[in-house]
Amino acid sequence: MDKLIGQMLDNRYEILEIIGTGGMAVVYKAKCHRLNRYVAIKVLKEEYAQDEEFRQRFHDESQSVAMLSHPNIVAVYDVSRSGSIDYIVMELIEGITLKEYLARRGPLSWQEVTFFSMQIAKALDHAHSRGIIHRDIKPQNIMLLRDGTLKVADFGIARHMAQQKTDNISEAIGSVHYVSPEQAKGSHIDNRADLYSFGVVMYEMLTGRLPFEGDSAISVALQHINSLPLPPSDFVPDIPPALEAITMKAMNPSLSKRYASAAQMYSDLENFKNDPTFKVEIPPEDSVSSYTEQEADATRKLTNPGEMREHVRVSGEEKKPRHPENDARSSVKTTLIFSIISVAVFLIGAIYFVISVINPFGGKDEERLKAPHLVGRTMEEIRQDSEIWGFYDIQEGESVYDETVPAGQIISQSPEAGKTLDEGQAIVVEISRGPKTVTLDDYVGMEYRQVEVALGRLELLTRVEYITDEDVAKDNVVRTEPAAGASMNPGDTVVLYVSEGPELKDVKVPNVMTMTLARAEEALRSAGLVPGTATSVDSDEPDGTVIFQSIPAESVVKENTTVDLHISRNPEPVMKNKTITFAIIPVEGEVQVEVKVDGETQYSAIHLAEDGEILVPLVAEEGKHTIRIIQNGQTTYEANEEF
Repeated sequence: MDKLIGQMLDNRYEILEIIGTGGMAVVYKAKCHRLNRYVAIKVLKEEYAQDEEFRQRFHDESQSVAMLSHPNIVAVYDVSRSGSIDYIVMELIEGITLKEYLARRGPLSWQEVTFFSMQIAKALDHAHSRGIIHRDIKPQNIMLLRDGTLKVADFGIARHMAQQKTDNISEAIGSVHYVSPEQAKGSHIDNRADLYSFGVVMYEMLTGRLPFEGDSAISVALQHINSLPLPPSDFVPDIPPALEAITMKAMNPSLSKRYASAAQMYSDLENFKNDPTFKVEIPPEDSVSSYTEQEADATRKLTNPGEMREHVRVSGEEKKPRHPENDARSSVKTTLIFSIISVAVFLIGAIYFVISVINPFGGKDEERLKAPHLVGRTMEEIRQDSEIWGFYDIQEGESVYDETVPAGQIISQSPEAGKTLDEGQAIVVEISRGPKTVTLDDYVGMEYRQVEVALGRLELLTRVEYITDEDVAKDNVVRTEPAAGASMNPGDTVVLYVSEGPELKDVKVPNVMTMTLARAEEALRSAGLVPGTATSVDSDEPDGTVIFQSIPAESVVKENTTVDLHISRNPEPVMKNKTITFAIIPVEGEVQVEVKVDGETQYSAIHLAEDGEILVPLVAEEGKHTIRIIQNGQTTYEANEEF
């Protein structure tokens, strides 16, 4: 029995039972006697609790996570230390993990994937807006409640695991199957690392499989760095193109081509939900240049820049005429050399990855560098500066438009000049794209929310004014101010004059109860209504049928009114085992024995009286069932018993 069960932490939390075990902590169900409620308590394992630096970081960051308050995030109520025990008090979730749900259901419908993904995006947006990166987004850290609500757990906790020395690389990086390329390389990360992992979760929900598999953690991590996954539609052909595009954009290995924020990702999901034909903006791919950047990033950390330039000069030498036989040999040599270089690059990345995970802090006695002054310089100037390039890991962050700084110049750097760098710490620079002007397109006739998204991508503000128009459909743009063709700057406002449409007619709500979801939505649309959110709910009714509609049948409402639905979901029964013991009746000769559960025979055999007592194993769904024992045609026992 666990030594903590039965104990009272801080004279408040009574530990009741273990409900989960992870790589760094054990989770218990407990009762808070002060507020008279049940909670979940995550207790640090002993090997982590003995590290004072880890304990302090765990305590400080957990306190910041406790400030998060969102319906799609598992709430953290308290962070405390009781003697040698460090623990977090969290909301107790009655549900299963998304990983367990996927194991039961396999690939999910695109409607369910969209419903779940929008909740995850809102949770990440809330956390990122408060400066908290999860670092370990995976289905195991996402809880699913019975009403279909998702809650993301373990915000900020994964950071500590990544910072600990360990012999188990898979454990050290949380779950390598969901890790972003920049995490796998040990590079600087921001909120976009969470979005990559989120994309992997969407991929798994759509296909029932992971994008990359391998025999080891390193082999999977290298695939994240150097490979692109097959599109989900290769495995599930009927996935809507827009939802697939959202997934692949989130998983783009290039930071500049990935979603910049969870809010942007949520916006695309919402647009897709409202309009399945919605087109997702995908930056053009350049796989060769992307691969070259990744090779350079992995090689730059361990190779002298002078040597790299020398290799470039050699590889760029002018080719001389050769005899055909020499050309053949040269081709073989070139192929062999290229293969060796490719393997070397992979090994360098793997070695760097292992070192960065196993010993991220380095030695304490080494001399530490200070960040040089980079603001105002260009990357080309920095690459030519032998005192900087090769001694510092300089990474390009976002490129932003700026009205005052010329294109190509560095606007800011993090850490700032003069700040002491930790071992292996990168300097991330923000580069100016110069002033930006945009030409306003013609948006007349388009749905105004799509126009708002399009203008938002151009960094233009919008204001909506509703006007009556008999010719333009409701919610579509009648005109803009300024008109199409105008030249504008980021931050300027575009007024959208939006049609209120003709007067809406009264329509009668049809009865869609017991219908399948597809038939119910078709019936609602035929009646001039809009199918709303379809939520799966556990029920004894036939699986996949409507058991609730938000507006009762025969009600009279305005056309285009939204009707939400609840869809029956039959939970899998919980089976229980039970063993019964009874004596054979004392008669001469053979005794025919039958044991029935709820009238169904589960045991039938011939015994002799001298067999005495026998044990019979039974199985049934959890709950009470009638057990009946029959010997030679006579009932010798009958009762309701609990399984």
